[in-house]
Amino acid sequence: MNTTAVAGDYARSIVATEPSVPEAATAFCRFDDQERALAMADGLVFHLDDTIHPLCKMAAAALQEHLQQQNEWTHNFGLNNAGNGAVIGKMFGVLVVRNKHGAVGYLSAFSGKLANGNHHNKFVDPVFDGMKEGGFLNAGMSRLTAINSEIAALMVTDATGNQSEITRLKELRKTHSIALQRRIFEEYNFRNKAGRFKNLVDIFTTQGYKQPPAGAGECAGPKLLQYAFYHQLEPLALAEFWWGLSPKSATWKHGEFYQPCKEKCAPILAHMLSEK
Repeated sequence: MNTTAVAGDYARSIVATEPSVPEAATAFCRFDDQERALAMADGLVFHLDDTIHPLCKMAAAALQEHLQQQNEWTHNFGLNNAGNGAVIGKMFGVLVVRNKHGAVGYLSAFSGKLANGNHHNKFVDPVFDGMKEGGFLNAGMSRLTAINSEIAALMVTDATGNQSEITRLKELRKTHSIALQRRIFEEYNFRNKAGRFKNLVDIFTTQGYKQPPAGAGECAGPKLLQYAFYHQLEPLALAEFWWGLSPKSATWKHGEFYQPCKEKCAPILAHMLSEK
């Protein structure tokens, strides 16, 4: 099989499309005390810095209460005996927004997946849902699994005699994997203030990266802004906090606030906050 042709087929199959948009901003949580919220939001203009606005602290407190009390899903944060499997702490984000009617509230998001899922009540949708049934990602991963099975079978029967076919299949696997990863990156289309879209490949290559880092597009901040821009919600203030135990490779502390990461988030946020 011509592996170059395979890569070309994948490239031609890529169509940059806008993600589907819910009819209503169902993730919008209105502050109960609107008089107080409106007073606190008066004159507030969105910008990224180390200051955590009091409205963000209020939103974060409400979200943390939800995390402690909800019973719709189970995730092992490592804080108690709830949840099975590996302990996975999680970065959460809140974005204080004003809707078109002037009400002030907030949006909530989690980084990556939560309880092995992308969609949960109270939280914004992912920018790209790789877990969607019938999507190209599942089909692509199934193809990789099939190639691996072919290679394994040939090595068991006669590794030496089948060497040329094994080499061909390994090259096909590499080509398929590269094409699949690129298509994933190109499906993450981020909208900015001006309504202009850029995918991950365009965003990061213009910043000098050879390719986007793994996990780019899954952080809370970009998810929140994407949802806000799609639903005509005015961003006012953003905050992210860590919930649960920290992995050995990091030093995040439970309940502490952190700025969006520089490696994965900064290039995306620079595009999203641009008015050009």
